[in-house]
Amino acid sequence: MHKEYLMGNQAIAYGAIAAGVNLVAGYPGTPSTEVLETVAKIRPEKTYVEWSVNEKSAMEVAAGASYAGARTLVTMKQVGLNVASDPLMSLEYVGIKGGMVVLVADDPGPISSQTEQDTRTFAMFSKLPCFDPSSVSEAYSMIQDAYEYSEKYGTPVFLRSTTRISHGYESIDVKDENEYYENEAEGFVKDSKRWVIFPKLSYNNHILIEERNDKLKTVFSEYDKNEILFNDKESKRGIAAGGVSVAYVKEAMKTRGEMPLLKVGTPFPFPEDMAKDFLSGLDEVLCVEELDPVIERALIFTCGKYGLKTKIYGKLTGNVPRSGENSVDIVKKCIDTFTGSDVNESSYDISDAPSLPVRPPVLCAGCPHRASFYAVKKAMAGKKTVFAGDIGCYTLGNAMPLDMVDTCLCMGAGINIAQGIYHIEEDTTAFAFVGDSTFFASGITGVVNAVYNQADMVLVVLDNSTTAMTGHQPHPGTGRTMMGEVVSKVSIENVLKGIGLETVVTVDPLDIENAIETVKKVSEEKGVRAIIFKSPCIAIVPSGKPYEVISDKCIKCKKCIRELGCPAIYTEDGNVCIDKSLCTGCGLCSRICPVSAIENGGAENV
Repeated sequence: MHKEYLMGNQAIAYGAIAAGVNLVAGYPGTPSTEVLETVAKIRPEKTYVEWSVNEKSAMEVAAGASYAGARTLVTMKQVGLNVASDPLMSLEYVGIKGGMVVLVADDPGPISSQTEQDTRTFAMFSKLPCFDPSSVSEAYSMIQDAYEYSEKYGTPVFLRSTTRISHGYESIDVKDENEYYENEAEGFVKDSKRWVIFPKLSYNNHILIEERNDKLKTVFSEYDKNEILFNDKESKRGIAAGGVSVAYVKEAMKTRGEMPLLKVGTPFPFPEDMAKDFLSGLDEVLCVEELDPVIERALIFTCGKYGLKTKIYGKLTGNVPRSGENSVDIVKKCIDTFTGSDVNESSYDISDAPSLPVRPPVLCAGCPHRASFYAVKKAMAGKKTVFAGDIGCYTLGNAMPLDMVDTCLCMGAGINIAQGIYHIEEDTTAFAFVGDSTFFASGITGVVNAVYNQADMVLVVLDNSTTAMTGHQPHPGTGRTMMGEVVSKVSIENVLKGIGLETVVTVDPLDIENAIETVKKVSEEKGVRAIIFKSPCIAIVPSGKPYEVISDKCIKCKKCIRELGCPAIYTEDGNVCIDKSLCTGCGLCSRICPVSAIENGGAENV
């Protein structure tokens, strides 16, 4: 063993490697992304790693490897679980051979997601065991335990992290390479009675699943990651918590006083026997958790089942916030309300502190998506249009002054939403924007649907040659894999033509005049047609020479500011200026300046 200072996601990756993982597949999504990237960086020779085109594909790739006896890991964020749920729900009934862990990183807040979903609730719905680490070190050890339970009970299992576990840091003990478990996959053994899902098989396996989960309630009561802390027999109040909220409760108890604490590491199947022992002798219990009242409901059920008179407080009773992240301060307030305390803590006087600057999310300076949106906006000015957006950094096209995202639901949805609006309002020119990575992940089927059902719409693919929103991961259109292999690029143009589109035009959005004319021309056609705005993300190419405003020429019309909203352009004492430290030299502002007052004249950025 040796010490490593690791991020939670790195610790999960190290734990999977120590457990002998043979295959890792996933789709990038904050806060989960670093797990797969860490495995790819330090992977043993026999470990295969891939960014799959989406979470469903990742789940199915891992299932096949697990059928062959491999230990597998699937990584995603909570909304990715929605995409993966179709194969996962059936896989629960079929079962696995090699240990299979599904790492889902939830995002309370939400900080970088569309929703606040709780994977613990999904675990109950899918009847899958769920492990919920409360610290970075526990995440490292718990994923190794998860593989053991997965193989012993023949089921996929969840490892549910949250943002503060995934992105927190801790110095932890990790195994040396000679301590790693080596899993030798025996290979796929044909057995249609086991691997081919039929109603009779599902019915019989459902019976076994319920029996297994009943057994796990007892087994998990003995699991060392479930424990009763500060077990004061004299106390009549206690707290139950799970995940990172355990750390918050421990911290809060330093100033609020200790009381019995039920630490739940496996929220499903719930450690019922341990919970019953914890509740005995307590009059009141406060449940502190993110996001759903999973522990709270389980304790209420346990009280009812065993006739216990303990009163349970939490989200259902309004004693704990029902949405958003917990924090130490929030937990302190919850404990004060629970105990009826009025604690006056000394604190620093911050009354004179300046307010923090407001920094709304915006497209980066030089982002080619700004030019793409601007071209469509100028070309379609005065016409009845709808702009269906999608998930990615280009969602920021909704901000003023662009205001070019009318809808955004989930990955790939914009293409189908545009079709739905067209079928109801045929006089509307429907545009659907999608990024290159999202096109491969979940956009292709929407285009097939549009062609098959004879929609009239303009597909706009914003191809910046990367998965920019989550950290510039490769995808099928980039020509490289997560294993570092150089492969043939999948051509978006050829895919669209293969689907049946007759009009597929590729244009550089920074060539703004040509881009505007292209949009005008394509918008006048009928049927499903596509414009591919192709220009690389400014984060993956060197910046050019920054532009500057020639004050003698500038008429201070501020068109560059009013129409583009580039963060590199600002005013100072009434004059328009360009921040050379931000300007990437895209030149879009110079092309729209009515008096040519913006020129490329600065030194190159480095």
